[in-house]
Amino acid sequence: MSFGDPNNPYGPPQQPQPGQPPQQPGYPSYPSPQQPGYGYPTAPQGQPGYGYPQAPPVPQGYGYPMQMPMQMPGIVQTARVLLFILAGFQFLAAVIFGILIAAAGSSDGDTGLVAGVVAGIAVLMLALGSLSVFLGVKMRNGRGGIRIGTMVYASLMILGSLVNIGRGLSETAASGALGGIISLAFGITILVAMIRGGAWFNRPRH
Repeated sequence: MSFGDPNNPYGPPQQPQPGQPPQQPGYPSYPSPQQPGYGYPTAPQGQPGYGYPQAPPVPQGYGYPMQMPMQMPGIVQTARVLLFILAGFQFLAAVIFGILIAAAGSSDGDTGLVAGVVAGIAVLMLALGSLSVFLGVKMRNGRGGIRIGTMVYASLMILGSLVNIGRGLSETAASGALGGIISLAFGITILVAMIRGGAWFNRPRH
């Protein structure tokens, strides 16, 4: 027994299926959107869509936290700058003593001993200036050896400054006392920087 075309809008009304609302006669029926629970699973909220995998997390250095490089402490930077300034004064003194040697050699008289002493002082100033530059350059990447060497150098500088100050005061030579005071200030600052900046020289290297 045939009931006609089910899609015919002019045919007899069809019996509604279970779970569907009754249809009005004379109007075509359209499939209703599927609701959850009728055989069509819905995507869970907050989950990635089907067929599109989530991007993997960015690796963080193979399990090790990233560390920023340690910055040179300000007091160590000050000591480094003072070493370069001290080297400039020492090189300048070497040039002055060299000029004195040339002047003594062009004058008449027996000046061999004096020229030898002045030449020795010039060579000493040149060597100290080179040592100051070396310590200042190596202070950026140097280890404990550079720190100890700088401490010894600063201690000798302080000792020499005290001798110059005492000699200048006893001979009423203001220039010698003033130079000794400046050198003493440099030496104390550098020594204190090396004592307080031990963490910089003992920092881990990667």
